[in-house]
Amino acid sequence: MDDIVEIQYNNGLVPVIVQDHNSGKILMLAYMNEESLKKTIETGTTWFFSRARNKLWNKGETSGHFQYVKKMLIDCDGDTILIKVEQIGVACHTGNESCFYREISKVEA
Repeated sequence: MDDIVEIQYNNGLVPVIVQDHNSGKILMLAYMNEESLKKTIETGTTWFFSRARNKLWNKGETSGHFQYVKKMLIDCDGDTILIKVEQIGVACHTGNESCFYREISKVEA
């Protein structure tokens, strides 16, 4: 829990990448403040800060699609968190497995 003090918040928030613990698929990007980070650590489920609603929310509280935390990592600069989760149901409010399902353009390799 000592690493929590190393987090570099920007306007009180830190971006969080959520990844499926088993598949490695990126599920979503959200933001945490210090309170939501502490609640995530305490409860073992993800809590975020909604910028649109200006309040904390527990992922899955209305959908039942909870995220159970398996591992939390902080990047080298301390300004981004990666949370590996066991995802129950889908991660995206649209019903998609991941929030990253829309391709901007085709890239030829």
